[in-house]
Amino acid sequence: MASYTDTIEMNASQQAMELEYRYGAHNYKPMPVVLERGLGVHVWDVEGKQYLDFLSAYSAVSQGHCHPKIVDALVAQAQKLTLTSRAFYNDKLGECEQFLCEYFGFDKVLMMNSGVEGGETALKLTRKWAYKVKGIEPNKAKTVYASGNFWGRTLAAISASTDPSSTNDYGPFLPGFEIIPFDDLEALENAFKSDPNIAGFMVEPIQGEAGVVVPKEGYLKGVRELCTKYNVLFIADEVQTGIGRTGKRLACDWDNVKPDILVLGKALSGGVMPVSAALADDEVMLTIAPGEHGSTYGGNPLACAVTVAALQVVIDENLAENAEKMGQLFRSRIVDLQKQCSLIEVVRGKGLLNAIVINDTEDSHTAMDLCYKMMEKGLLCKPTHGNKIRFAPPLVINEKQMKQACDIIEQVFLANA
Repeated sequence: MASYTDTIEMNASQQAMELEYRYGAHNYKPMPVVLERGLGVHVWDVEGKQYLDFLSAYSAVSQGHCHPKIVDALVAQAQKLTLTSRAFYNDKLGECEQFLCEYFGFDKVLMMNSGVEGGETALKLTRKWAYKVKGIEPNKAKTVYASGNFWGRTLAAISASTDPSSTNDYGPFLPGFEIIPFDDLEALENAFKSDPNIAGFMVEPIQGEAGVVVPKEGYLKGVRELCTKYNVLFIADEVQTGIGRTGKRLACDWDNVKPDILVLGKALSGGVMPVSAALADDEVMLTIAPGEHGSTYGGNPLACAVTVAALQVVIDENLAENAEKMGQLFRSRIVDLQKQCSLIEVVRGKGLLNAIVINDTEDSHTAMDLCYKMMEKGLLCKPTHGNKIRFAPPLVINEKQMKQACDIIEQVFLANA
């Protein structure tokens, strides 16, 4: 890569990428596009080229880039009060908490910032409940996770991971974590039967980072029944799948089940700022006393104003319903393409969380090469786990835009079959 002194001869994109490479940690490998503006389903790079965004910041920008109602709420609140810490009350937190609890059907909510903080909060709640309610002996509580899970990069999150890229050279890991296969109710029951110290099972209703892995119909219903039977908390990680993404309010709604702890993030703010939350009923939430868990920024008035506006957009614009309709259109088009193209091994997803599994190995470059070619034609997406391409546009996408995107995908796949 050229040195910074050479950037005067580079275009704007090259300059931005060079600056990141020189001064930033090399913990990401982005697609070679430098974005400066977004609106709805579109983003523009620094040279002015327009793209359809089919990643939505990993489903955070579900309401579309820079939705005016969310931005207006942000600006209005930013001009009044942004942060008080939780040392004091503010006039927005209670309103936001009421909105969240009534909309999702829980007694209490604990607001944090990032999705992984929401997951950590769920884990701490589970351990408190284990000792105070279930009666597990001190320091013996365990939680169960499904293989292929992804809920962040903290030490707790990677202690639950089966991905070497998350775990290599980060040990030792936290104790009390058990891993079972995803979408396997027999394995889950065997784990519960064999160990009375299990306090919770944390699972994504659809595994996003693993490549949009959709479980069999009825899996979540079975999870709910087993957790109830063995007095284990069902923790639903809906950071990526929640808030309309899969075609319903929550992915758990497809099986008509309510988890004991619901973890939300990403689209909770429409991609405007970091906001996350863990929701639970009183028996679980009130196990944590003052001073035992929290965050300086968690529940700040700016985040609260943005969260209410972001959720109201999802409700008012029927974005879950649109996600289901547009997702059906997408999968129909790609299944038709699969009949003509040997590159496509599997098409899977729900709503507007979808993936194409490429007919090649995980260590191949085929999926990335296809993403580069789609980028050249004006569609942004990115592989996950080597040979899987995730497609997750903003939920505001319309039929014309979806057909345009499918046309691009079709052209690229057929040209490279």
